[in-house]
Amino acid sequence: MPRGIAAVIDRLAGHRIALVLAGGNALGAYQAGAYQVLHEHGIEPDWIVGTSAGAINGAVIAGNAPRDRVARLESLWRPRAEGGWPMWWEAIPETWRRTGEALTTMLAGRSGLFAPAGSAAQTAATPAIYDTAPMRGSLAHLVDFERLNAGHVRYGALAVDLGSGRETLFDTAEQRIDADHIRASAAMPPTFPAVPIGGRLFVDGGLSANLPIDAVLGTARERPVLCIAIDLLPDAAPLPQTLGEVIGRTQDLLFSGQSRRAVDRWRDAYATDPDAASRSVTLVRLSYTDQRQEVAGKAMDFSPATIRARWNSGMRDAAALVTHLTSGVVPLGRPGLSIHDIVPAT
Repeated sequence: MPRGIAAVIDRLAGHRIALVLAGGNALGAYQAGAYQVLHEHGIEPDWIVGTSAGAINGAVIAGNAPRDRVARLESLWRPRAEGGWPMWWEAIPETWRRTGEALTTMLAGRSGLFAPAGSAAQTAATPAIYDTAPMRGSLAHLVDFERLNAGHVRYGALAVDLGSGRETLFDTAEQRIDADHIRASAAMPPTFPAVPIGGRLFVDGGLSANLPIDAVLGTARERPVLCIAIDLLPDAAPLPQTLGEVIGRTQDLLFSGQSRRAVDRWRDAYATDPDAASRSVTLVRLSYTDQRQEVAGKAMDFSPATIRARWNSGMRDAAALVTHLTSGVVPLGRPGLSIHDIVPAT
């Protein structure tokens, strides 16, 4: 075993490892790249909680044996049969190319995930621009639902009850999860239709908590926890200069503000809890912050070049996370809640 991997595993001995994955549609490729590095260093989660794209990534990870997980994520994000633009298209200015790719997805959908609603709009649970029925087939291929529900890795997908507005965590510790629970977690209206489950309609968990850390930080525990939270939308960014940049920045703030408030709330809760010293939780936040090449429609840009760039960014940033863990920059096992933001060099 390489020395670096052994050092990480040794430091994490006795810890429960939780992986919390935020939503962000096509930006989710960043999480896949980050997971690849964690996997290569022997950091495997005991518990995964995700919203939207994070719920999909989490299901692929939890629903496969460790040796198959990266390959399944590759199949999701970088399928070999992927068509697309000719090679010369990638030589044009980056902003134009990415905008063109996002517009193409808006017109044609994403193979294996969603398609223009068409006549399906007449039978969908709620009106929507796209139909997510294709996602069922993809999840059946990418996720072993027997394994997912067997409890090898606890898995949760956050959704929101469209009628009551309440958060609902579909959790394998409490119920059997199928493809529709995952589709519900990724059903952002009006882009995607609500999904009926148990006589109720559910939509994207990102409407309430795009980075669903509550389930992990709010659970009593007997052993130390390392919670690795991977966010996809930056809290801070350069000031926008164009209308497109203003639109993109607004999208970021709508969701990143949720994450910031959630972390602040838990920091305050642990600081005032007299029993906090009896628990040990280390929250490490990794965020896709270097989005200088992204465009306003970034969540719809599934182009091979862009997915590759995001995957590589995730790998680079996760390598920094592993270095912090190995070197001891991130202390583990301290009483209460410790929060650490990984800020890789750009």
